Amino acid sequence: MHATAGDALIRQISTYLPPAHGLTFWWLGQHSVVLKLGGRVLYFDPYLAPSPARRTPPLLLGEQVTNADLVLCSHDHSDHIDPEAITPIAATTAPVVFVAPRPARERMLSLGVPAQRLLCLDDGDSEDVAGVKITGIKAAHEFFDYQEGIGHPHMGYVAEADGCAVYHSGDTLCYEGLLSALARWNLTVAFLPINGRDARRYRSGCIGNMTYQEAVDLAGALRPRLVVPTHYDMFAGNSEDPELFVDYLDAKFPGQACWVGEPGVPVDVA
Repeated sequence: MHATAGDALIRQISTYLPPAHGLTFWWLGQHSVVLKLGGRVLYFDPYLAPSPARRTPPLLLGEQVTNADLVLCSHDHSDHIDPEAITPIAATTAPVVFVAPRPARERMLSLGVPAQRLLCLDDGDSEDVAGVKITGIKAAHEFFDYQEGIGHPHMGYVAEADGCAVYHSGDTLCYEGLLSALARWNLTVAFLPINGRDARRYRSGCIGNMTYQEAVDLAGALRPRLVVPTHYDMFAGNSEDPELFVDYLDAKFPGQACWVGEPGVPVDVA
């Protein structure tokens, strides 16, 4: 990644004006999303570490991220809690608030996140941060792996501001209760993983997510204004064709809007 390109993207995010009573997002590859909502800049699962295994190169360096108001991390896997993103962002002088699952508290502190700027949530917890309401939604990353007395290590989040509600699922399967948990919101955008799962990946330690068919069914039940498939592009052994999602969505739920595009492009949702 060329540093100048990263600086240009940061400038674009910082100065960009979303539509009135709407939002703008930038997909960075994998499950990484930058969201401009309610006058705030939110980074979901920023995965910025350079790696020869990446098929989508990082568009930013961690030290370039000087415009974050909130950084939300879904679980302690390196492409979701990325040390090469979290540590330099935490070192900036900006008063960034970090959101993570309760079991990830010590991990976040070890990466340099100040305790006074760390908000740890469990399923159903809600907090208002700088005018953005964040609600935790538990995730089943193959399993819930609930830690007694602490909480769920895998989380998704709903962010609400300016009349919009955005669901970033984190890594999860569809599970009984997910639809009813989300039905309270009229979602503006839903970011859903589609890379699926199988025995080969599970045996190698690659923990799975919903398939593209399951993501389509969830989107069809929720009917967000826009659904965005994610987590399909980054690693050769853990990928999926997003056009399969698009085609199945069109066949089963015609009229449901979705977006598939290039990383780093601003997408307005009015």
